[in-house]
Amino acid sequence: MTNPVQRPTTAAFYVQAVLSFALSLVAVVLGVVYMPLGAWERGFLGLGVLFLVSSSFTLAKCVRDRQELLEVSTRVDKARMDKLLTEHDPFDVKTL
Repeated sequence: MTNPVQRPTTAAFYVQAVLSFALSLVAVVLGVVYMPLGAWERGFLGLGVLFLVSSSFTLAKCVRDRQELLEVSTRVDKARMDKLLTEHDPFDVKTL
């Protein structure tokens, strides 16, 4: 039975992802704060940014969970098939 290749996330990639997220969030927040709008418009844009960030995290979690579910079920199916193949003897003559 062969194990699937696991590609771990490198520290550099993780740092890049965190920094790019933080930088983009700060840029949008600063844009909303310094935009020449009233308090209601700023509040609306701020809530929109907050909702977008939270829904992005939720979507990423759902995609990750679905991928892990498919990975586990694929491994279970492969283990069942490997068991059937190891138990099968092509030279066994069964009499009826």
